[in-house]
Amino acid sequence: MASKVGKILVVDDNLGIRRTLEILLPVYFAEVKTIPSPVTLVASLEHFRPDVVLLDMNFNTAINTGNEGLYWAGEIKKMAPDVEVVLFTAYADIQLAVEGMKRGAFDFIVKPWDNDKLIEVLTAARDKARKASGHHSDSQTGRGEDTMFWGSSPAMKSIQRTLEKIAPTDATVLITGGNGTGKDVLAREIHARSLRSGKQMVAVDAGAITETLFESELFGHVKGAFTDAHTDHAGKFEQADGGTLFLDEIGNIPLHLQAKLLRAIQSRSVVRVGGSQSIPVNIRLICATNMDLESLVREGRFREDLYYRINTVHIALPPLRERKDDIVPLALLFLGRFAEKYHRPLTGITPEAAGLLTAQGWNGNIRELQNCIEKAVILSDGAELTAKDLQLDSPAKAIDARSFLHSERSEESLVREAMDRAGGNISAAAKILGVSRPTLYAKLKKYGL
Repeated sequence: MASKVGKILVVDDNLGIRRTLEILLPVYFAEVKTIPSPVTLVASLEHFRPDVVLLDMNFNTAINTGNEGLYWAGEIKKMAPDVEVVLFTAYADIQLAVEGMKRGAFDFIVKPWDNDKLIEVLTAARDKARKASGHHSDSQTGRGEDTMFWGSSPAMKSIQRTLEKIAPTDATVLITGGNGTGKDVLAREIHARSLRSGKQMVAVDAGAITETLFESELFGHVKGAFTDAHTDHAGKFEQADGGTLFLDEIGNIPLHLQAKLLRAIQSRSVVRVGGSQSIPVNIRLICATNMDLESLVREGRFREDLYYRINTVHIALPPLRERKDDIVPLALLFLGRFAEKYHRPLTGITPEAAGLLTAQGWNGNIRELQNCIEKAVILSDGAELTAKDLQLDSPAKAIDARSFLHSERSEESLVREAMDRAGGNISAAAKILGVSRPTLYAKLKKYGL
């Protein structure tokens, strides 16, 4: 008999099969988890961290790929390459199962199965996975929420190909895109696939650092450099030595501080505030912004030499409204994550809800979609998320945020309408208008509302 070690995750919508395996597999595996739908598969990978996934080939989900098993097998291998996938298939799907093995699956089992054959395949897959991960399931590479969702849009596929080329290099990368498009997630993905992945990625919101603390935060300071400098302090550049420095919202750095940043980037060294010693730093630099830096350069608000220094490779993330086919798969990913977090027995999204999600403009992009799904999961009562759970307006009723921002004549009426529909809730009204709470506060004050 095989030793009782390792973890296995079974994904099958047949209750009888799950109950049978819950009796059989604990004899051979230290931990067994079964789930009825791949909707919660991603969350289970994050929290359970299995060595093997026994994956049914067919489910009734909103993923329209021709065969769900192939799709989800691919997603598992992207998230956690060391996890072995064994496909569970009916006779009619054997050809698809063979295709799955070509895409990275370990093997397949045909239903109805032979117990000895089943155990032989699953324990072999477990042993291979444990060997690859050094016998420690915690060392597997599933990075959970930090993992990039690529989807199927041509723009994202192109970015994925670019990433595969540049990640192993030390090329400086500039990531642009609107708020909520996933610039920070892409930066982490680049670092995770780089030769520096064993070292730290240090992230800095450059636009949030006050001017007085800018040099101290980035370059460090020595004891006594200013009133509160009680000890020596290593700045972000030094903290990222050997790894990656991610400067988010770089377009917000004031012009007079950009020169100091440029010197550090060019010389690959820093001088701490109050000090005189030049300290070499070995970093890979990734920057991000939601601003049009080329326009800022033309206006004299961003240094041209700094722009070219940080722009060796430019990646522009598209807004979610240009990735319509990715909206439902993303929603399902978030659904699985939050269903696990809040212990909700959700298995999918109704067609009506999926259509409503796809029709939205999503001015806040992926972050807005994630917040929408989290709230819907918390408020849901049934087995599937419904259009009512989403609490979204139909496209015909939705307010165009661009009208709000650019049409002064109708602005007051738009604010009034949003506040009425939100029942006076400022956060909800801001979401309807696609603006921040501070912006809405300013408009309310302007019109005395």
